Amino acid sequence: MLSNIGIPGLILVLVIALIIFGPSKLPEIGRAFGSTLKEFKKATHELVNDDNKKEKVEEKTKLQAIEQSNSKTGS
Repeated sequence: MLSNIGIPGLILVLVIALIIFGPSKLPEIGRAFGSTLKEFKKATHELVNDDNKKEKVEEKTKLQAIEQSNSKTGS
C-alpha cells in the first residue's frame, strides 16, 4: 500500500498534515501513531505465539496418546 505512494506523494501528505494540524501538533500525532503501531505489533505477535503454543500442546498430547497406546499393545 505505502509502496505506491512514492516520494512526491509522501511529501504532499506531510505538507497537508502540516497545514491541517500545525507544527505543534505533528510530534504529538506522530508519537500517538507510533505507540498505536507498537501496541498493534505486540498484540499480533502475542496472537501468533499463542497459536504456536496451542499447536505444540496439541502435538504433545497426540504423541503422548500414541506412546500410551504403543506401551499398552507392547509394541
